[in-house]
Amino acid sequence: MYQAEPSFLDELEDLGLIRVLEEGSEKYIDEEQIPDIERYNRMFYDLEINIEGIDAIHHLLEKMETMQKEINALRNRLRFYE
Repeated sequence: MYQAEPSFLDELEDLGLIRVLEEGSEKYIDEEQIPDIERYNRMFYDLEINIEGIDAIHHLLEKMETMQKEINALRNRLRFYE
């Protein structure tokens, strides 16, 4: 549907950024991964960020999300003691 290049998807899979499912000789991508693939596609083609850069950005965003969850948990604990 989105006409992503197979080699681009293969590289994303090799880095563990997406998971490709195989049934027989057909390869599929889970529907939940579409927003991630669209984001990676924009980074790669529109912003001209290489695959390694996309991987680094992905890991930094995951780390930020984890830290944000930790901040929220600490705020909730702080409210409990106020």
